[in-house]
Amino acid sequence: MTSREHPLYDTLLSLAKARYSCRAFDARPVSRDDIERVLEIARRSPSDCNTQPASIFILSGTALEGLRAEMYDAAATGGERTSDIPPIATYTGVFQDRRRECGWALYNAVGVQRGDREGSGRQALENFRFFGAPHLAIITAHEGLAERGLFDAGIYLGHFLLGAQSLDIATVPQGAIAHYAEIIRKYAPIAPDLRVVCGVSFGYEIQEHAANSFRMGRADLSENVVFVE
Repeated sequence: MTSREHPLYDTLLSLAKARYSCRAFDARPVSRDDIERVLEIARRSPSDCNTQPASIFILSGTALEGLRAEMYDAAATGGERTSDIPPIATYTGVFQDRRRECGWALYNAVGVQRGDREGSGRQALENFRFFGAPHLAIITAHEGLAERGLFDAGIYLGHFLLGAQSLDIATVPQGAIAHYAEIIRKYAPIAPDLRVVCGVSFGYEIQEHAANSFRMGRADLSENVVFVE
């Protein structure tokens, strides 16, 4: 059976290939109708026994600007980090290699040379400015469902990203901002029993910006797939 007989597969594959982590947004807001269309896709994601543990908080306007200013200041001045989910302690082996490859692809694109710690630090701080995005989604999961809830929140996140791509809405999922969970709670009514998993900055890309000029590859199937027959 040829791919021409599976148009839905072709559509999904094209969305997955087109999606990338945008790191420069213009200020133009996304309409509420389009945000709700993305959420309609995200809420269709599967979860363990249909528990649907993910809750999402969408920040825009003055709430987002307040969070943007305070979080950037905290990151720039070494403010205390408070993570609901422990960060990765150490990257090793191929994971460290891939992390470095991604970082240097970004730094090379924006003209930061190897060894330029000031330049790389300045670019890293853009995470906490949400790359200028007009909207920020905070993905949370109920603590009572432990790791299974986090797993299901990840599936929800994946649906959200592809839903946004289907409407030409650019996104960048961000784990780094979750290290300032208590600051986030100042600007979003996140209950104590919800764990901040990650953020997603979203809006419309600045196509000509250097930070949006590169794309990362993916590991070959042979590197992470095992067929057992």
